[in-house]
Amino acid sequence: MSKQRDFVLRTIEERGVKFVRLWFSDVSGTLKSVALAPAEVEGAFSEGIGFDGSAIEGLTRAYESDLLAVPDPSTFQLLPWRSQTAPTARMFCDIRTPNGEPAVADPRNVLKRTLARAAEQGFTFYTHPEIEFYLLKSKSFGPEGPAPVDRAGYFDNVPGGTAHDFRRESVNMLEELGISVEFSHHEAGPGQNEIDLRYADALTTADNIMTFRTVVKEVAISQGVHATFMPKPLAGQPGSGMHTHVSLLEGDTNAFYDAGARYQISQTGRRFIAGLLRHAPEITAVTNQYINSYKRLWGGDEAPSFVSWGHNNRSALVRVPMYKPGKGDAARVEYRGMDSAVNPYLGFSVLLAAGLKGIQEEYELPPEAENNVWALSDGERHAMGFDPLPTSLDHALAVMERSELVAETLGEQVFAYFIRDKRREVSEYRSQVTPYELSSMLDTV
Repeated sequence: MSKQRDFVLRTIEERGVKFVRLWFSDVSGTLKSVALAPAEVEGAFSEGIGFDGSAIEGLTRAYESDLLAVPDPSTFQLLPWRSQTAPTARMFCDIRTPNGEPAVADPRNVLKRTLARAAEQGFTFYTHPEIEFYLLKSKSFGPEGPAPVDRAGYFDNVPGGTAHDFRRESVNMLEELGISVEFSHHEAGPGQNEIDLRYADALTTADNIMTFRTVVKEVAISQGVHATFMPKPLAGQPGSGMHTHVSLLEGDTNAFYDAGARYQISQTGRRFIAGLLRHAPEITAVTNQYINSYKRLWGGDEAPSFVSWGHNNRSALVRVPMYKPGKGDAARVEYRGMDSAVNPYLGFSVLLAAGLKGIQEEYELPPEAENNVWALSDGERHAMGFDPLPTSLDHALAVMERSELVAETLGEQVFAYFIRDKRREVSEYRSQVTPYELSSMLDTV
């Protein structure tokens, strides 16, 4: 038995753990959980826990429904919000078939496959997400829409305010779970907050994001408010993005760093950016997977709507942040299109695949955006080659459907399910009669 397994079993006994939750994700990024008695954990390590995969969205087909959840002992952590009652721990799982093969539709396995392709080229993929979300007084809402917990703005200090106490408790809880936080602050929208996680390898970060969402929801419940990662919950206010800083390491060396290059970004880094740009439209359905996502992308308030890159330019889709002279480990690029409702396993997979494609095919980086992209006219953007991202989920799916890169990255089963499920969402949305239509037309037409 491995040292990690020994540590888990010993900790369960020493800390009097009553339940161990096994966590995994469906294709949309919804967290799934099954509670295990401590006596069953050792057997779960060696044999897994069987379940009906066909009952989980997109995980498998009815005629091959038996799957196994096999806990990853390296992800073991005690859950702070259960420490006072019945001590409870959690572990993320890899999903396997009865013969022990990785399940092709397991989102965590999709990311592992993509990371393995990067490793074959000598790269390790690191990510650092800036996660935005809203705090609302309640999940119910009236004619004016949801009510935020405050009317504060960007970086505002609100002594005694709900958001201030909320962030403090959330950060403390994340640290207890071994998840390091870099920053936390009030964002631009009323009730909007941001918590930034420290750099980690992409698989660890994806697991951390899944845990982060659970922590935020638990803390909100404990404080009598509602937290949402909906991309655009309030009309006329900023949406919630998940700007993600990425870099590739070759061993201990940052592959994006070149001390003598412009902005200290190496040729490898420039080709990675070129890959993100060229494939951005076809990966957008994955990084922005909901109808509501496109109200953020095209609703103004600094969301990146056009395919462009720039140095320290926050209107660009891909930003090269201000570098720290001589500090090679700080070289990175920031993808600003992804929203907080993304499935992080799939989102990171397509970002990495697009960047690697740029490196492999030696894509040329187009000219940078030196001005505010939003302030340009359509004609100016067209002349500069700043093409628009898809304007709706339906549009994004049509682009994705033609993408060999996304199909290869997600795998046939996830790719087909994702498109089918999202087309159903589009169809259901089209059938709705919205309050806007009623208020603007009912009396006048």
